[in-house]
Amino acid sequence: MLGSREGRAVATALVSTVVVFTAIVVAIVNSPGWPAVRESFFNGEFFRSSFPDIARAFELNVKIFLVAEAVILVFALGIAVLRSLPGPVFFPIRAIAIAYTDIFRGLPTILVVSLLALGVPGLQLSGVPNSALFWATVGLVLVYSAYVAEVYRAGIESVHPSQEAASRSLGLSRWQTLRYVIIPQAVRRVIPPLLNDFIGLQKDTALVAFAGPVEAFRQSQIAESANFNFTPYICAALLFLALTIPLTRTTDWLIARDRRKRAASGVA
Repeated sequence: MLGSREGRAVATALVSTVVVFTAIVVAIVNSPGWPAVRESFFNGEFFRSSFPDIARAFELNVKIFLVAEAVILVFALGIAVLRSLPGPVFFPIRAIAIAYTDIFRGLPTILVVSLLALGVPGLQLSGVPNSALFWATVGLVLVYSAYVAEVYRAGIESVHPSQEAASRSLGLSRWQTLRYVIIPQAVRRVIPPLLNDFIGLQKDTALVAFAGPVEAFRQSQIAESANFNFTPYICAALLFLALTIPLTRTTDWLIARDRRKRAASGVA
């Protein structure tokens, strides 16, 4: 009985989904401007000719994402730990950490990327990289580290104070308690929101195009300017979707798994 009811629910959901999407497609293709839009955005010839170059340029987006993600994971954790230090003696450090997160969460990412990538190389400082790509990546790291630090901090604060009290009673120092007890628990709890932030990071790698490096978005702009056709933008969009959708589904799966674990422990 239960199985048949679930089967009918699934069938109803599938049918309703097909009907809704079919209605949307029919409305679009029968609109007066569809032929012009199809030629400008969904031209098969331009798609095939521009896709290989955009796919090669997308490798730069992936590299930026991987490098920035690795740095952010470590740097943001350090900011979160500094902000959680107790006692008046650590107030200046906490104030600096708070100022950092407030400033870089309040500034638009494109503004930070542009200021660093276009401004710092112009200083021509000795021993400092002058690559616009390097400083654009630094801009992404600074902005997303502020967000990720807050995620870490929420995880640290979610660990019950009794955990620290028990650790200190066993003779562990404050730093040992953070390293071996609090941080491992906090990191496990914040993995889903961390993945959400990194989905945003992957999309924002396109912002380095404003500093000059040729990544997927800039390559699609080049192809569009050469052909006066917007189909290359669809190529770039599909590449970003091919990477972000699996990350999104992984995040949803982790959230659902965590919810099941919490429900099970609550029943127990």
